Amino acid sequence: MAVIHRTTLTPTKVELLTAWLPTRPWYRGGSGAPALERSGGFRLDDPEGEVGIEFMVATDTSTPAPTAYLIPLTYRGVPLEGAEHALIGTTEHGVLGKRWVYDGCHDPVLTTELHALIEGRARAMAQSISDTPDREVTRSYTGEPLPGTAFTPDPVDDEHGTRIPAPHHTTLRVQRVLTPVPENPPLPAPGAAGHVASGWPTPDGTRLRAVFMVLDAD
Repeated sequence: MAVIHRTTLTPTKVELLTAWLPTRPWYRGGSGAPALERSGGFRLDDPEGEVGIEFMVATDTSTPAPTAYLIPLTYRGVPLEGAEHALIGTTEHGVLGKRWVYDGCHDPVLTTELHALIEGRARAMAQSISDTPDREVTRSYTGEPLPGTAFTPDPVDDEHGTRIPAPHHTTLRVQRVLTPVPENPPLPAPGAAGHVASGWPTPDGTRLRAVFMVLDAD
């Protein structure tokens, strides 16, 4: 299980994302820097205990209506070979030292464990508490057994989000801009092979819920 350290990060995750987010095609803000708040999310455990995996919800309050973004992140103690284009930045962790922070959609450890979550072989863990499941996260899967081995993701970003071609003729669709839905739990579009959903609080304290990821059968 991942251990959550109560320590400092320099620069912080929000500071790294403030510079990175406006470079994404799915960013909804204007020409100025976003005003980000860390609103919620969850973690997954790396079975090898080497890579930190986090699905962060960050809310931009600089827009007329707050915009919630889903940002999968991985944290590594050494650079991920061949993923220079996916590097968000580096930070100094008060316990672990220098950490390389990546857009997790490009990291095979994250995409492998996300498959395991969708199929029900992995548990979503609380974002800020060690060894504690996040029971607000729901998932479904209706297809054939998914491969448990790592694959090299080749994600495609556009104004709608991120699509990751995956094994067994499937595509992971990451909802980068979260759209709240009334269902509890929310369900993906008809025909989807699987999904992950969760909730997060707005700046005024209202709790929202949305589909975070969808697994489409090609």
